[in-house]
Amino acid sequence: MTLQQLIGAGGVTLIVLALCSIISLAVILERYLYYTRRSRVKRKNFMLTIKDELKKGAVEDALKKCKKANTPFSDVAQAGISFYGRNEKEISNNMERAVVIETNLLEKHTTIVGTIGSTAVYIGLFGTVLGIIKAFNDISASGTGGINVVTAGISESLVCTAAGLCVAVPAVMAYNYFIKKIDNFITDMELCASEMMDLLTAKRKS
Repeated sequence: MTLQQLIGAGGVTLIVLALCSIISLAVILERYLYYTRRSRVKRKNFMLTIKDELKKGAVEDALKKCKKANTPFSDVAQAGISFYGRNEKEISNNMERAVVIETNLLEKHTTIVGTIGSTAVYIGLFGTVLGIIKAFNDISASGTGGINVVTAGISESLVCTAAGLCVAVPAVMAYNYFIKKIDNFITDMELCASEMMDLLTAKRKS
């Protein structure tokens, strides 16, 4: 079947799936680039650098390195260092707020991919059911039939199911990848917050 025949067979359902595919791919690309850009610095190396700066009492230099790193955990560290000299509760609360803000930024648009991944198959099945109903309706209206006519109509309507699978599989795979990346980012932020509390409270006591 040509592309024009496929679109004709799929009808409106295929157009909806095409739009879902475009949106899904756009979000996948945007999130992938965002996660890549914000994971260039390793947490262990970053914390060693911050620890050295705080030992020297160079708070401003530590803040500059946090801004330069531009990672979720460096923003959490920046939130802690910016409250340098305050009590433990205030420092902890500020870093917790930073973790929540960064988590929301990391999760941005991911639900779109998850929703498309979970519904694209059903949209395709809906199109297939409509196609089968139309095929039998045409047969009933014309008064002629036979197995060849039925199978031809069904094969055309199954285009929607195939399209739904083509949209759903990459979306589900990408969504699972995003969830794993977000979990890793959150782990790094929580570890960074814990280490920063130890560094800042130790510095204050000394």
